[in-house]
Amino acid sequence: QVQLVESGGGSVQAGGSLRLSCAASGSLFSINLMGWYRQAPGLQRELVATLTASGKKEYTDSVKGRFTISRDNAKNMVYLQMNSLRPEDTGVYYCYRGQRAHGDVWRDYWGQGTQVTVSS
Repeated sequence: QVQLVESGGGSVQAGGSLRLSCAASGSLFSINLMGWYRQAPGLQRELVATLTASGKKEYTDSVKGRFTISRDNAKNMVYLQMNSLRPEDTGVYYCYRGQRAHGDVWRDYWGQGTQVTVSS
């Protein structure tokens, strides 16, 4: 029902910047949560940033002050601006959407992931 497609990943040197984009399409309901997760090899997926429908933003401590999540509702897009990148930011980044549908059912959707590699 919902498709999420990430773009913008790549390789960058420490201190550089990348901007990830996520395009959402399909059956998009108004009560929703957008976010970004990342996963390093051999480690569990961790939350990076979230953005509620009301505009509230939350970040994991390690990216505060460096990453910014934003959205463009008219285009059904969510972004993650990543500045001052560090090698420990390396991983596969996933766009996430959670939303309510009829029957008060919460559904989770994930993008395919985009690789971010930060070299020292």
